[in-house]
Amino acid sequence: MNKILIIDDEEKIRALLSRIISLEGFEVFQSSDLKNAKKRLEASEIDVVISDVKLPDGSGVEFSKIIKEKYPSTEVILLTAYGNIPDGVQAIKNGAFDYITKGDDNNKIIPLVYKAVEKVTLNRRLLQLEKQLDDKQSFDNIIGKSKLIESAVNSAKRVAVTDATVLLTGETGTGKEVFAQAIHNASNRSKQNFVAVNCSAFSKELLENELFGHKAGAFTGAMKDSKGIFEEANNGTVFLDEIGEMPLDLQAKLLRVLESGEFLKVGDSKHTKVNVRIIAATNRDLQQEIDNGNFREDLYYRINIFNIVLPPLRERTSDIENLAYSFLKKYTSKIGKKISSISSDYLNILKQHSWKGNIRELRNIIERSVILEDSLELTVNSLPFDLQQISIAKPSSDKTFSAFSMASAEKIHIQKILNYTKGNKAEAARLLEIGIATLYRKIEEYKIS
Repeated sequence: MNKILIIDDEEKIRALLSRIISLEGFEVFQSSDLKNAKKRLEASEIDVVISDVKLPDGSGVEFSKIIKEKYPSTEVILLTAYGNIPDGVQAIKNGAFDYITKGDDNNKIIPLVYKAVEKVTLNRRLLQLEKQLDDKQSFDNIIGKSKLIESAVNSAKRVAVTDATVLLTGETGTGKEVFAQAIHNASNRSKQNFVAVNCSAFSKELLENELFGHKAGAFTGAMKDSKGIFEEANNGTVFLDEIGEMPLDLQAKLLRVLESGEFLKVGDSKHTKVNVRIIAATNRDLQQEIDNGNFREDLYYRINIFNIVLPPLRERTSDIENLAYSFLKKYTSKIGKKISSISSDYLNILKQHSWKGNIRELRNIIERSVILEDSLELTVNSLPFDLQQISIAKPSSDKTFSAFSMASAEKIHIQKILNYTKGNKAEAARLLEIGIATLYRKIEEYKIS
């Protein structure tokens, strides 16, 4: 679902615009000033910002420049009580999508929002295509030597050379889109488009438009014919991520595409015919979703011709070190640091972690560590605090503590302060308000490394 942020210090205007826009199926957020708006932009991926020019803590014109610098894919529509040509010119120079006078906005705002959303969607699709060109995924890019991942790769290689529909299943972050791209790039469709869509990211109406496109005049703001991803991917591959989130009536339209290769655009009476390969992915149990009435059984059998299960990272811990070094190489190059190794303590913690976010979580942790690390090796100090506790929680051979004991709490606190001071014991003793001799005694007693 596309997200719209309205910034205006007049509550009645915010409420009116919010109601008008939300009735079109958009998710709407409101802010009364720039301070609150900045927090909202940081918290959510906003597609379109609609902002008053004059706000209690700054100018919407200047804020549009900040938004475009920090969030280049976000479009900005500025509203003003009085038309002002210099402000309008500056707004457009700052990257604003449009600049309109209040009073005209009731008639203009909805078509304008649709145009802005269309531009956002196009820009993000272009970025996705650029990313594919920059980072061409092949089976050689899938890292891992464990039996589970090698089995998944071998299955994917076998099906890639066919036109069979593929269903990728597995937990979030296990690399389903990487597999989908590798299958496409190893197929006879590799020179055609690979287009991906996350079915959970849109409302029903917007997802239907995203998939199948629309005819001019199909709804408010539809000024011209628009292609959906099936038409854009003709002769190529469509990747339907999170297919378990697709509404039931859209599942019926997808079933028709699979059976006949044709569909109806929104507002059209003539079928459009395409030749696409479909790769679908989900982290849901589709059999359970069928039992719950949320997924069509006939569609399930159409997409489940060839199922590949991607293993969670906790079941392939032998691959963690190679994955970590791969991400280290990527982010040191990107950030411009010369970190070349990872400490054994750091790797041991990675191998003990539960990895609910799987490879995506590991990638994020390595990137964070590269940003924070000051040495030439990734150390435990650059890990998030909750992961650092994994090493602290390991019982020593000499002495163990209950998780509920005061000694355990004291040990964790001392380790935390030592991490904060980067091992400076004099500074740690000062912060703990104890003598340096007492600190050394406790380090030895608790076996703190």
